[in-house]
Amino acid sequence: MDVYEKLPHSKGEFALFIAVISVLSVNIIAPLITCFEFEFSLAVWADVLAVIPFIWLSVVAFVLLTYRPAQWLTNRICAPDDSFRARVTVNMLCTVLLMSTLLTVVGTWIGSRSLTWEPIRLFFYKWPRNFALSLGVEALVAQPIARWVMQRLHRARNKKHPAPV
Repeated sequence: MDVYEKLPHSKGEFALFIAVISVLSVNIIAPLITCFEFEFSLAVWADVLAVIPFIWLSVVAFVLLTYRPAQWLTNRICAPDDSFRARVTVNMLCTVLLMSTLLTVVGTWIGSRSLTWEPIRLFFYKWPRNFALSLGVEALVAQPIARWVMQRLHRARNKKHPAPV
C-alpha cells in the first residue's frame, strides 16, 4: 500500500514529486550551506535568494541526470525482498550522495558567480557537511512532504474514481 500511495505513478506525478522535493530542498539547503560558509545574517540570506533560481535549475537537471545511477546503486545494495522503507532510505542515500557530490562544486560556482578551482580544491573539506545537511533535509523534510503530497493526491483521486469491486 505504501508503494502505491506514496510514489508517483505517471510522468506528471513524477514532475510534481520532483518539484516539491527540489523547491523545499533548494530553499532550505542553499541558505543553510551558505550561512555555515560565511555567517548567519540577513544579508547573506538575501544574497542566496538572488541565485536560488539558478541553483534550482541545476538541482532539477542533476536529479534527472542522477535518477538512473541512483536506482542502479539502490538495486545493487537492496535485496528484492527488502521493505519499501528500506528501499526508499537507500535510494535517498544514493541520490543525496550523487547530488551532493555534484552540487558541492556546481552550487559553489553558481553561488559565487565564478568558475574557480576553489570548490574542487576544498571538496573533501566541504562535501561531508553538505552531504549531512542535504541528507537531513531530504530525510526529515523534503521527502516526507513529497510522499505526503503523493498520498493525498492518490487518495483524492481514489475517492473520485473508486476501484471496481
